[in-house]
Amino acid sequence: MNKLINLDRKYENYRWFFTSGGVLAVGGKSDEQNESVISNFLRPEYVILHTTEPGSPFIILQSKNPGKKDIEEAGIFCACFSKQWKEGKKEINVDIFKGSQIYKAKSMKTGTFGVKGEKKTIKVKPELILIIQNGKLRAVPKTIKEEKLAEIKQGRLKKEQATEKILKKIKNIYHFPFSKEDVMSAIPSDKLDVK
Repeated sequence: MNKLINLDRKYENYRWFFTSGGVLAVGGKSDEQNESVISNFLRPEYVILHTTEPGSPFIILQSKNPGKKDIEEAGIFCACFSKQWKEGKKEINVDIFKGSQIYKAKSMKTGTFGVKGEKKTIKVKPELILIIQNGKLRAVPKTIKEEKLAEIKQGRLKKEQATEKILKKIKNIYHFPFSKEDVMSAIPSDKLDVK
């Protein structure tokens, strides 16, 4: 199941989830955090994902050999926290490459990196479910088979509205002591629908 891999759960300060295969995927919530994630979590042999278009977190799979499903799930997660999610794109292209391909030139702004060599690109559908992983609320790809608290898709709700709807839904069915902040840290930033 969930494997607490390393870093004394410092990954919880970032965007994160565990894939179906138990691999930790971690990425930045901001330009500054993208820098921090690359500095603190990336190894040359790790797989890293970023949307083909600008405006997403760098998602790093904490494994030398993640499976195809782990990579696809990390791609969905990356897409759901991207600018393309907010633009309502129903399919989003995500690039896949190795940590050894990343470089930073002095002229690049904070949170921006270059990629040398060939990248693989996958097309993903941006949909999430809300579950509990390691005692925390997480919005994760639908392929993860854990008890679903809510479905999260693209829509018209602002983050605050979606959070209220989720809290109401959780309180009606489950008796977990999750706060507004717990929900807000788990879900994408805007243009949401909750089922």
